[in-house]
Amino acid sequence: MSDLTTPRPRLAPRAGPAAWRAAELRPADWMIPLGAEDAAELETALAALNGAAPRDAGTVPLPRLGVVLRAAVARLDSGRGFALLRGLPLDRLGEAAAAPALLAIGAHLGRATAEGVGRLSSPASGAARWRFHADAADIVALLVLRQPPEADPVMLAAAATVHNEVLKRHRAALEALYGPLPHAMPGEPPRVAGLPVFSTAGGAFIGRYARDAIEAAQRLPETPRLTATQVEALDLLDAVCAEPGLALRVEVRPGDVLLFNPLQVWKRRAETTGEESDGARVALRLLLLTPTSRATPDGLAAIGAAPATGMVGG
Repeated sequence: MSDLTTPRPRLAPRAGPAAWRAAELRPADWMIPLGAEDAAELETALAALNGAAPRDAGTVPLPRLGVVLRAAVARLDSGRGFALLRGLPLDRLGEAAAAPALLAIGAHLGRATAEGVGRLSSPASGAARWRFHADAADIVALLVLRQPPEADPVMLAAAATVHNEVLKRHRAALEALYGPLPHAMPGEPPRVAGLPVFSTAGGAFIGRYARDAIEAAQRLPETPRLTATQVEALDLLDAVCAEPGLALRVEVRPGDVLLFNPLQVWKRRAETTGEESDGARVALRLLLLTPTSRATPDGLAAIGAAPATGMVGG
């Protein structure tokens, strides 16, 4: 198992706009309305592509909407860590144009990973188990295709706030979360890397949680077993994330594009598998890398890679 060797920072509360609680936010803090001109500009750009996927921002010019998207990137990197674009005319574009539209928006936000556009299905209310999770990217872009009334809302938690709560309650647990934890790396043959939940890069705070990768590593016989302190720390992390009032409930609609920085904001997903149901939320997901986001410590970018299609838990 390879370890991530980064200097362990002084344990102190994290401050700034990314350390938010749900009760502190209003929709105006995170919602970005798209006007009719923005939508028309996107439709025109997609028509000019004639079905081809945009390679970069230059191949899909969005003079007006591009300004909005660049401002959103600043929010993700140094603001609250997330934003919701509302007003994309999905009913007029049609579902066939949804993936090209997401790629066009993504081209103005960053560079798409090799996964491309994936399809997520989030089960209806009453899923047996939910867990907060962070994907391996600088930006996650989700385009909502379907949001039935019975589907649960999107839930987001601020990694900095979770960090601060753990610090207040159990300093030794937080220290364990700064240390290397065995994570299963994607690929064949399987290998394990020691990576932290909390770290810093270039002085910037990073919080990236993938307990499924940690538990997958424990199923490999060569992986060192988690200590009691490490297990207690992970359990406390899950408990803090689930506490009422910490995570933000985001009521999404078809055509909404949710953007968030998974190194700052964690999204809740269901730990279930299966086919899409009539009551499920369905969304398209695009993972993006950006030159302006905080540097990702070595190894973190490879954790949590998922198949591009058929994913469950949105």
